[in-house]
Amino acid sequence: MSATKGEFRPMTNVEAGNGGPSNVDDRADVDNSIGCCGYILWGLSLFLIAVTFPFSLCLCIKVVQEYERAVIFRLGRLVSGGAKGPGLFFIIPCIDSYTKVDLRTVSFDVPPQEVLTKDSVTVAVDAVVYYRVQNACTSITNVEDANRSTRLLAQTTLRNVLGTKNLAEILSEREAISNFMQTSLDEATDPWGVKVERVEVKDVRLPVQLQRAMAAEAEAAREARAKVIAAEGEQKASRALKEAADVITESPAALQLRYLQTLNAISAEKNSTIIFPLPIDLVQSFVNR
Repeated sequence: MSATKGEFRPMTNVEAGNGGPSNVDDRADVDNSIGCCGYILWGLSLFLIAVTFPFSLCLCIKVVQEYERAVIFRLGRLVSGGAKGPGLFFIIPCIDSYTKVDLRTVSFDVPPQEVLTKDSVTVAVDAVVYYRVQNACTSITNVEDANRSTRLLAQTTLRNVLGTKNLAEILSEREAISNFMQTSLDEATDPWGVKVERVEVKDVRLPVQLQRAMAAEAEAAREARAKVIAAEGEQKASRALKEAADVITESPAALQLRYLQTLNAISAEKNSTIIFPLPIDLVQSFVNR
């Protein structure tokens, strides 16, 4: 009754999408002999189902939702055909047990991790991870608790990845760090039948002393840039004034026009200031004396 050992049935695309069996499940399908006692229990179970029909249908027929799959074990062995569902499926109550697996995407917050960066700065970083079960059978047979294992691995991966980066890289390369974490987690959780879809670094909290130091550094840099800009403006203004003075020197009448323009600007403000233009030549004669 036992099949030849060493034969492996390849997993089809339909089984993969339905949470089909992996290599471990294939071995269980090949060596699916339940033995003499198993067949006796199987026959007795069918007899009891027939005797208590139709009341036994309440225990034999189960339903799983569209987003769920049922992994069935018969006398401790994985039933061939992979996970069942969605919809109705049949079990033998006395010898079958099943576990429901949710295939929907799960999101969870990675608790803040105290990380020592490459340049010896302590920061607290938290992230969010999105994952889903893509192979129901593997998530049950290969790992005790796929959800808990994925979460613990995400925390460890976050600390390991950020420990190889300095503070500037953590603050400026969040997208690259998220993509690297997603790739690492996806490769590590693939034997568990889990697909990590996305990882996002949420927040990077710095110590208060470091925040103050960085703020002082940024303020000093802004003040230095402001002084440079002001000096450049003064330089350009002095050049413009020199060119204007050269033009006025070439035409003495231009100075009188400038006087009149200044008086016009002052009179527009409706103030009581009175200005008497005094020719420079008249003052120069007194200076010479």
